[in-house]
Amino acid sequence: MKKELRLQTLAKLDQMTDEEFERSTAFLHEHLFQLPAWKHANTIALTMSRGKEIPTMPLIEKAWQEGKTVCVPTCFPETKEMTFYEYTPETKMISRYFGLLEPDPASSSAVHKKAIDLIIVPGVCFDQHGYRIGYGGGYYDRYLADYHGATLALCLSVQQVDHLPAEPHDIPVSIMVSEKGAFYQK
Repeated sequence: MKKELRLQTLAKLDQMTDEEFERSTAFLHEHLFQLPAWKHANTIALTMSRGKEIPTMPLIEKAWQEGKTVCVPTCFPETKEMTFYEYTPETKMISRYFGLLEPDPASSSAVHKKAIDLIIVPGVCFDQHGYRIGYGGGYYDRYLADYHGATLALCLSVQQVDHLPAEPHDIPVSIMVSEKGAFYQK
């Protein structure tokens, strides 16, 4: 069922025109920048977007303008874990897991989980309780299991479903932001 929902949602995103997608994500970004979770965060963790994912480069640039620290994950498939590394314009990026751009651990500074104020959790589709279907690696659920800061998902309306089959290890996000606004889970 998760695989079907993932494919259906990706198809809906692909059906959006570039103009629709850009307009919707611009509204979503504006809602995000108004949130206390964004305004009060000194260190923000997020992924490098690609394809029809919500663009994260505008978030990174806004965070830098506001003097925030940005960190991006590097996945370690051999241990099924990920570590966040500080991301600056000088960060050397590599692609080794799933084609994602990740900071090179050999030339980046790791950021401890307790130092991260806000994690923007990626996903393909989301339900009204903050549960999500990602890309299937399980990295974020493992990472979030003992994370105590704010978690947030960026999701367009076409990425929202009424209910997702949640498993015991699934960790819901606490804030959902769409082009229509933000709402809190807990």
